[in-house]
Amino acid sequence: MSSSREILNVQVGQAGNQVGETFWQMLLAEHGIDNSGSYHGKDPLQLQRAGVYFDEITDGGSTRYVPRSVQVDLEAGVCNKLRSGILGNLFRPDTYLTSASGAGNNWAKGYYTEGAELVDSILDIVRRQAESCNALQGFQVLHSLGGGTGAGLGSLMLSKLREEYPDRMMATFSILPSPKVSETIVEPYNAMLSVHQLVDNGDLTICIDNEALYDICTRTLKVKNPNFDDLNSLISQVMCGVSTSLRFPGQLNGDLRKLGMNLVPFPRLHFLMPSYAPFYDPKAKHFEKNSVPELTKALFDRKNLLVACDPRFGRYLTAATIFRGNISSREAEVAVHDLQAKNSQHFVEWIPDNVSVSLVRVPPVGQTQSATALSNSTAIQELFKRTLDSFSVMFKRKAFLHWYTGEGMDVMEFSEAENNTRDLVAEYQQYQEATANDDEEEQYEDQPTQEE
Repeated sequence: MSSSREILNVQVGQAGNQVGETFWQMLLAEHGIDNSGSYHGKDPLQLQRAGVYFDEITDGGSTRYVPRSVQVDLEAGVCNKLRSGILGNLFRPDTYLTSASGAGNNWAKGYYTEGAELVDSILDIVRRQAESCNALQGFQVLHSLGGGTGAGLGSLMLSKLREEYPDRMMATFSILPSPKVSETIVEPYNAMLSVHQLVDNGDLTICIDNEALYDICTRTLKVKNPNFDDLNSLISQVMCGVSTSLRFPGQLNGDLRKLGMNLVPFPRLHFLMPSYAPFYDPKAKHFEKNSVPELTKALFDRKNLLVACDPRFGRYLTAATIFRGNISSREAEVAVHDLQAKNSQHFVEWIPDNVSVSLVRVPPVGQTQSATALSNSTAIQELFKRTLDSFSVMFKRKAFLHWYTGEGMDVMEFSEAENNTRDLVAEYQQYQEATANDDEEEQYEDQPTQEE
């Protein structure tokens, strides 16, 4: 296995651990590794960069691949299920950390009280895993923003990791609450407090929301009543798609930093919309035409987005497309270029060539080809506005605040989070309206004239 720049996975809370389980199952299948960590694959490409996510452990002549991962939760249920499930023998036993208290959907418990008691022990496990890396490129955190643990403790972990590893990339897969699919009434509080942290401590935040996942399941995949397993397998497909260029040899975006370089024009605007194609009803599989232009068009179609917002109401600052399977690079580049030319009003003109194209020969398991995109679009402000609206309605009346102040939180923090998110929305709006010409005028104003 050639030396790869390693990623350390941290899954926090119920959603984080459930998504994590599906993600690791899919990852194992793609790399030809079984549930106990032994390799049975046929394609040498499968192991070439497996070291990005797996530690290779040789024991008495046999080699095992062990996920570089930490599983954290403030209640033991989900982690116990993971331990006793089909991946029970895969993770190192000392990488689970749970407490008995639970966060009761309260961000303050995850960030200030219950979570704060665990955070040093979590960092110890992270350090142990980081020390065995040759060149750690960064962390990926899987969490949801609506509850207490994933949101509160997830935010705390991010800020601690940022302190201890300031020069490493922080990527998060963050599941945002949506009003249509609400689990608890205080979700807007938890989400707003988390976004506040993500703006300052994340480098890449890949946003996913339940509403979009439900829509894909019911409309496209024709699942009548989707459950968490259905939603999680969609998230995992996208996570595998996003990480493809990190896990297999390809020409472009070979690590998180390069991905960030190409996608984040301004440090605060690092919230990305993932999309995936093809999503199809298994019954209709034979009628799908998957030409490269079709795949490309699907990536920029609202129906294939994993966040419930409409890209037609915003403009793309940047995007990265990742094609998998036997696809010629010329074909992919032409398809992307044509799509941009046809929809030029939806792409800002002051970042030339703002859509990158990478190709990886290894297709996902069970498909011949697929494509994933990460887009940085100003349309994502819709998502933050939605959360802001539901947040403000309750915060105006100070509803439910005593649960948070009771854990030692200050009301000021709520106002700060609200303001930071409002600023974020305003920044997206500013760049949505920016044109190539208005900058030139500014430059001329700045230039000293001859008479001066």
